[in-house]
Amino acid sequence: MEAKYTAEVTSTGGRTGHIKSSDGILDFEVRPPKAMGGQDDSHTNPEQLFAAGYAACFGSAVNHVALLQKLRVNPTITAKVSIGDKPGGGFMLAVEMAVNISGVELSIAEDIVKQAHQICPYSNATRGNVEVTLTVTSD
Repeated sequence: MEAKYTAEVTSTGGRTGHIKSSDGILDFEVRPPKAMGGQDDSHTNPEQLFAAGYAACFGSAVNHVALLQKLRVNPTITAKVSIGDKPGGGFMLAVEMAVNISGVELSIAEDIVKQAHQICPYSNATRGNVEVTLTVTSD
């Protein structure tokens, strides 16, 4: 692969630590959520960051596919990233992605999302490793 862009972020301290991007745009504390033994939910965590990245990237993939079909859309993507125990030990992730594409018929929205799932870098990275459930709606 020839890289078009490389993001660089340094983490210190793991889930109870700090992350900072090389350009300084990201620079904040991370903590485990209360549901995972954290004190409260006042900081972000790796699952939220993954959900944010996946949702934004998937939205771009949806826009790309729609433009190829000469459609202009403004998708709303809500990603839920869950973490749980992996059978046999360790941990694993699961993703639920709710995609709303208003202004097009549901069948067209579903086709766009299906194609977007094939080209999105996050979808390609998770395919075969992470269960990704897609729900499509159209207003």
